Amino acid sequence: MNVPILISIVILAIGIIALLAYYYNGKNVIIRTLSKIPVKPASSLRTNELSKVTGKALHVKEPLIAPYSKRQCVFYQIKIEQLVSTGKSSHWKTITSEEKFQEFFINTNNDFVIVKPSNNPKNYICHLVKDRKQKSGTFNDPTPEFEALLRQFNIKSETYFGFNKSLRVTEGVIEIGEQITAAGIVKWKTLNEPLPEYPYSKIAELESEGKTKLIITDLPEVLPNTRRR
Repeated sequence: MNVPILISIVILAIGIIALLAYYYNGKNVIIRTLSKIPVKPASSLRTNELSKVTGKALHVKEPLIAPYSKRQCVFYQIKIEQLVSTGKSSHWKTITSEEKFQEFFINTNNDFVIVKPSNNPKNYICHLVKDRKQKSGTFNDPTPEFEALLRQFNIKSETYFGFNKSLRVTEGVIEIGEQITAAGIVKWKTLNEPLPEYPYSKIAELESEGKTKLIITDLPEVLPNTRRR
């Protein structure tokens, strides 16, 4: 085969792979999916309808505490990685990652919607903005907060010879009061007990159904002209 043609085919193949990787990236899938679902006030939600709501995240029970930033939240994702060398190149290898969540309310104009993510079976897809990051390395000692986090996960910050490991942490959370967006199939539920400042006996819950998963995100790109806290 002609060499220039072969090079062109290789470049084209690389371009197609890069384009597909971008298109099917989890973040972009969420943005595209949410853009097709109209935002509705909670009072206008209809049973069995795929709907999207935006509002402030509120805790149903005692909030979670994010491992690194110590923020009160209803959902967090954290990942700790180490830079690993293979001789000619190096890459970041995940040492540990953790995701925790609890059921939570979304307050949208003083109407409440409840969201109950679950792992068994997993009924949601989620993308959180990773707004807390920290690194350590040969000439960069870990901060006290980073060191405490590493101890919490039983990770040593130094090598056997006493040199700093090249480590990094990224953390994303849904804070209490943060503006978020969620989508799912609407089901109206009867409340067993009244909620403070909520005078109604029923509440809308967003659920997964079949292949339709709950979508949960704090991406600012999907907020409808509202200012993120």
